Amino acid sequence: MACIAKKCGIRFKPPSIILIYEEKDKEKTRQRIMPVRNFSKFSDCSIAAEQLKNNPRHKAYLEGVSLRQLEKLHSLLKGHLRGESLAESLEKVQREETIDPEEDMNKLDDKELAKRKSIMDELFEKNRKKKDDPDFIYDVEVEFPQDEQLESCGWDVESGEEV
Repeated sequence: MACIAKKCGIRFKPPSIILIYEEKDKEKTRQRIMPVRNFSKFSDCSIAAEQLKNNPRHKAYLEGVSLRQLEKLHSLLKGHLRGESLAESLEKVQREETIDPEEDMNKLDDKELAKRKSIMDELFEKNRKKKDDPDFIYDVEVEFPQDEQLESCGWDVESGEEV
C-alpha cells in the first residue's frame, strides 16, 4: 500500500504522532495515530524518530515524512515532558533549525555538524529550481554592483615569500 502524507502532527496525551494521509489507489483521506512509547524528557529525539520511521508497523505510512520532521515533533514532545509551554518548545525548535552564518562549524562535533548539514540540505531542496518549475530560467546572468569599496582580506595581501 502506497501512502501520500498530507499532514503530520503530535498529540501530547497520550504521546502520539498523528499522520493525515491519502492512499494512492483511493481518494480518501485517512488518519493514523502512532503512539510514542518509551520516550522521556531524557530521550534522544533523533534516535526515537529513526526508530519510529523504521518500525515495520509504520514504515509504509511514514515513507513520505522526512526524518527531520519526525525529530522536530519528538523535540516538541520532549519540551512538553520537561514542563515547557508549546510556545517555548516551538521557539526552541526554531532556534535549533536556524543556521547562524557566523558560526564556526569547524568547532562542532560530528553529530552537530551532521545536523547542520541536513538542515542546509533540506533548505537547499526547498529553494531549488527544477526544470519543471514554471519560473525556471536556464541561463541566469546577474550583474553585481561595484558601487562600494571592496573589503580586503588577509588572503589578498601579497607576501614576500614565494612558494
